[in-house]
Amino acid sequence: MLRTHARVEAALTLRHGEQLLLTLIIPLALLIGLSLLDVLPASQLGSASKVDWITPRILALAVMSSAFTGQAIALGFDRRYGVLKRLSATALPRWLLVAGRVVAALVVVVLQSVVIGVVAAFLGWSPSGAGIASAIVLLVLGTAAFGALGVLLGGALRAEAVLALANIVWFVLLLAGGILLAPSALPSGLGVVVSLLPSGALAEGLRSALVDGHFAAGPMAVLAVWAVVAGLVATRTTKLT
Repeated sequence: MLRTHARVEAALTLRHGEQLLLTLIIPLALLIGLSLLDVLPASQLGSASKVDWITPRILALAVMSSAFTGQAIALGFDRRYGVLKRLSATALPRWLLVAGRVVAALVVVVLQSVVIGVVAAFLGWSPSGAGIASAIVLLVLGTAAFGALGVLLGGALRAEAVLALANIVWFVLLLAGGILLAPSALPSGLGVVVSLLPSGALAEGLRSALVDGHFAAGPMAVLAVWAVVAGLVATRTTKLT
């Protein structure tokens, strides 16, 4: 049931033009633009090239776009149109409704990562081989955390509210959640808070893995906590209508 449900959700996402704009076109545009233009502060880059520094953060943005924003909006409108109410009449338990959407988001993230990685490679990206395994674990945990948060948001509010709030959160986390601005570039107190957000933990973890080749245990722990807590709450609060 999980495999079938995840396959259907992933197919619906990949067929949706607006979803592709959010999950792939915008991240690719930012990757190319920020890699080619001199808009990033040199103090943030350190010894890394622009494309090496920005690619892990674009991967984090892609995960957030598909697993959180896209999932929340899709779930909100599925509830509005009675999709979940009809699914509840089947043998699918509520936890599987959450898990199926998270697995579908993981499938989309894999495809996003391949496309973004290929484009970044053409731009000169050279990730650290020692950090590839750590980066894969971070992408899985990030997808689980953002996917659970997306289901939590999309399953609790009206579709119109979900649409507005999910996009607002996306912009806030992009600009001030540790993706475009590293926590180290922020005031110390704010930097600590941002590093504990799923966006900051995923972006910094991927940078540490793919640029420095480090095993990012701290960001992994942060993402795991977000995934477990948000997932447990979502299974109890998701409304079918």
